Formats: sequence, C-alpha cells, structure tokens
Amino acid sequence: MLWLKAFHIIFVVTWFAGLFYLPRLFIYHAQSEDAPSHSRFATMERRLFVITTIGATLALAFGAAMLAANPAYIGFNWLRLKLVLVAGLVAYHVHCRKLMGELARGSARSQVWYRWYNEVPTVALIAIVILAVVKPAL
Repeated sequence: MLWLKAFHIIFVVTWFAGLFYLPRLFIYHAQSEDAPSHSRFATMERRLFVITTIGATLALAFGAAMLAANPAYIGFNWLRLKLVLVAGLVAYHVHCRKLMGELARGSARSQVWYRWYNEVPTVALIAIVILAVVKPAL
C-alpha cells in the first residue's frame, strides 16, 4: 500500500504542476500579439498537456489501485468528497484542452478570465490535501 501511495503522490504532483502552469501559459498566449509567439505558446501548451495527462492518468490509476487494495475506505465521507473534487479536476483538465483549441484558433478570452481560471486547481489542492491528511468526520 505504501508503494501505491508513494507513486500516487508522485503523479499527483506531476498532474498539479501541469494544472498550475498550463493556465499561466494561456495568459501569456492571450497576451501575445505576433504569429511566432502564438505558435510557440500553442506548442508549449500541447507538450505540457501531454505530460499533464500522463500524470493525471497515473495518479488516478494509483489512487484506484489503493482503493481496490482497501475498498473499505469508500465508506468514509472525506474520501467521497475528495473523489468529487478529483472528478472536478478531471473536468477542469478536459476543459483546459478545449481552451487550448480556442487559443490555437485565435479566439482568446480576457487575461483576467484566465487569471481567475488559474486559481481553480489551487483551491482544489488545498481542499484535497486537507481531506486526505486531516480526514475530517463529515
């Protein structure tokens, strides 16, 4: 179980690194005004998205393996809430792919919108870590 947990944490860190930086690239992409910059940011976003997706997939796989190894954990409300937040992060991750497509087509949103969007994974991370470490009785 400890090996599963260690690898789960490693890939969660990978996933979150991408979730923190990808929207920051969106901000820079939206600010850019020339074609070479747009192309460069689109390439950076694509590459980071691939790495982030690998991290997400492996984080989810090792999390599922831990749950399979100890299915009684699903009875805890803190874990159920954590899984809801993780599902929200998966949706956020998929939405980032949609935003990449919009930016690649030249239809950027405002920089302010991307700046707020960039904060979503931070809030989710805080909540998830508190749930996983404190395991509050809900």
